[in-house]
Amino acid sequence: MAVETNRVQVEIFGERYVFRSEMPPEYIRRLAGEVDRRVRDITNRHSRIPLTKAAVLVAVNVLDELNRLQESYDGLVKVIEIEKVK
Repeated sequence: MAVETNRVQVEIFGERYVFRSEMPPEYIRRLAGEVDRRVRDITNRHSRIPLTKAAVLVAVNVLDELNRLQESYDGLVKVIEIEKVK
């Protein structure tokens, strides 16, 4: 069975991007909106920073959040496994 691919146009920091994804268009728009918000937050605090550097800072911050969430998740899984054994 073929999976439907959606074509979604978004704007991030004044630049247009087109994504092709199996994810719902509204989900892609929400992600793009969050990226736009984060890039704007950084550029508002540091007015001379180039867009590419702001984008890299956003990426590093998001990966940090992901790693912290993964560590929390792994810790919770361990607690659940320990409780199952009891």
